[in-house]
Amino acid sequence: MSVTRTGNTEALDPEQSPLEQHGDVSTPMPKLQVRSRPTVATGTSEPRTGVRLAKIRRTGDRVFFGMSTGSGVLIVLLVVFVGVFLLALALPSLLANQANFLTSREWTVSGSELRFGIAGLLWTTVLSSVVAMAIAVPIAIGVALFITQYAPRRVAGPLAFTVDLLAAVPSIIFGLWGIAVLGPLLVPTSDWLSSRLGFIPIFAPGIRSPGTVFVVSVVLAIMILPIVTAISRDVFTQTPRDHVEAALSLGATRWEMIRTAVLPYGRSGVISASMLGLGRALGETVAVMIILSKPADNSGFAPSLFAGGETFASKIANNAAEFDTPSKTGAFIASGLVLFIVTFAVNAVARIISDRGHARS
Repeated sequence: MSVTRTGNTEALDPEQSPLEQHGDVSTPMPKLQVRSRPTVATGTSEPRTGVRLAKIRRTGDRVFFGMSTGSGVLIVLLVVFVGVFLLALALPSLLANQANFLTSREWTVSGSELRFGIAGLLWTTVLSSVVAMAIAVPIAIGVALFITQYAPRRVAGPLAFTVDLLAAVPSIIFGLWGIAVLGPLLVPTSDWLSSRLGFIPIFAPGIRSPGTVFVVSVVLAIMILPIVTAISRDVFTQTPRDHVEAALSLGATRWEMIRTAVLPYGRSGVISASMLGLGRALGETVAVMIILSKPADNSGFAPSLFAGGETFASKIANNAAEFDTPSKTGAFIASGLVLFIVTFAVNAVARIISDRGHARS
C-alpha cells in the first residue's frame, strides 16, 4: 500500500481494503473455515420400535374396549334373561289363574285349582318398606350431617366406621334380634299408637306380639340405615367449598349454612340413596320371614301396621317346599316377577334422579 502526501493530507490507495486503510495490517486476517457436521449413521431400529409400540397400544385398547363392552352387554343380557325366565315360567299359571292376579288377596294353589292374587303381598311389602324408609332417612341424614359438619375428626372416623359396619351384619342376625329383643320392647309402643291413632286404618289395633309389620319396619330401617347414611355422607362432603364459605361470610350460622348450601346441593343424592334403601327393603327375605307372623288362612285382610302378614319374599321363602308342580311353582314365580319389576323400577328411578342431580351440579 502506498500513501501519497499532498500538502497536509494523505491520499489512500483505493486498492486497499477498509481494514488495511484504518488499522494495522502487519498480521493478515485468518480465513474462516466452515466445519462440516459429522455424519450420523441412522438406522431403522428406532422407527420400527415406535411402530411396534403403537401397534401394541392399539391392540391393548381394542382388547380393553372389547372386554368392557362385553361386560356391559353381559349385565344387560343377564337382566333380560332373568325377566324372560320369570315370565316364561309364570305365564302358564297366570293363564290358568281363576282369580284376579292384581286385586285378589286369595292364595290357593293346592291340587288343580289355581286362585291367587298379590294384593295382600303387595300391600304388606310396600307398607313395611315405606315405613322403614320414613324411619331411616331422617336418622341417616342427621348422622351424615353430624359426621361431615359437626363431629371432630377423631369422632367422625369411628362413627362412620360403626355405621358402615351395620351393613356387614347378616340378615338372619337382624331377624333373630328383632323377634327376640326388639319386638317385645316395641309392643307397648304399638299399643300406645293404636290407642291414640286407631281411627286410621294403618294404626288399627292388631295382634299383641313381636311378629307385626311395625317390628319388621323398624328392623328394615336399621338394615337400610348404612346405605342411606354412606351415600348421603359422600354427597355432603362434595359440597363446593365456595358455597360453604360464601354462606358463612354472609353471617350465616352453621345450621343456616347447612340449610342453604349443603342440603340443596345434596338433595338429589339423598333422594337416590333413599330409593336404593327402599329397593333393599323391598327385597329383604330372611329377617322378614323370621319376624313376621303368618296370618291364618281364614283370617281377613288387615291393613294395619300392628297385624301380621307376608311380603313377596317371605311368601316365596315360606312355601319353597311346595314347588313340586309347575302350576304351583309358576304361581310363586309370578309373585316374584312382580317383586322383580318393582325393585327394578325403584332402582332405575334412583339412578335417573342421581344422574340428573350430577348433571345439574
